[in-house]
Amino acid sequence: MKRLTLALWLVSSLTAGAAWAQPYAPNEAGVTMGHWHLNSRDVEANKKIFLGMGGTMGEPGPLQRVIFPGVMVILNQQAGAPPATGGTVGSVVNHVGFIVQNVQESVAKWKAAGVPVQPGNNGRLDQAYVTTADGLRIEILENKNQNVPIRHEHVHFFLPESAIAESQAWYAKIFGAKASLRNNAPVADIPGAQLRFNKADTAQAPTKGRILDHIGFDVTDLQAFIKKLEAAGIKLDRPYTKNPAGVGIAFITDPWGTYIELNERPKAVYLP
Repeated sequence: MKRLTLALWLVSSLTAGAAWAQPYAPNEAGVTMGHWHLNSRDVEANKKIFLGMGGTMGEPGPLQRVIFPGVMVILNQQAGAPPATGGTVGSVVNHVGFIVQNVQESVAKWKAAGVPVQPGNNGRLDQAYVTTADGLRIEILENKNQNVPIRHEHVHFFLPESAIAESQAWYAKIFGAKASLRNNAPVADIPGAQLRFNKADTAQAPTKGRILDHIGFDVTDLQAFIKKLEAAGIKLDRPYTKNPAGVGIAFITDPWGTYIELNERPKAVYLP
């Protein structure tokens, strides 16, 4: 009986951890993709979209959360908060991306669930886009060999051409991202997300205050990580604190205007 009770407790604990977030195991720098934080004008409408795409509801609380492998989508509409100043297009983070096993099968299911889907570029069948009413642009790509129906895949920065190599190197130095090329374009990989870089013809707006207000990375030892930031001359926008759930929190902004939350989550459960 005791063994059965222990087994049920373990299952319950793991389920609760998975409901809180579904990050992939951190890299050598102790970093993994954590979340997108949306300044959503209509939480329920956007929640319906993400659930229709295959996400699952997170734990209840003041912020609505929808969970996917590799990312937690946080929908924020707190009393008195100003509306977002614009969508992702026109900001430093032009769009974000998911990857599915079959784009056309997913598109058919999503349209039936009321998800606003647009076709891929130049008639591509292995690509599609979802754009929410408040301007979050999401690219959908395909990997027939992945072991889950949908997972987080990328964050796409639009930067001046002269800043692309510098930004790639910055994320490698600060977050341990692995720099490489994809289709001859620079990228930097963090567990749960590929950071991609594209040339912007004009200066793009910072993310803070837009529909995608900030992205979040989870770290295994936030206070040690902050010391590393300070040694690199990076100032915190918000100092280290803990929220009522025991999550360690701090904020920084990258040199090109991407607002970034850093989290240390207690008893984190990682995907393989």
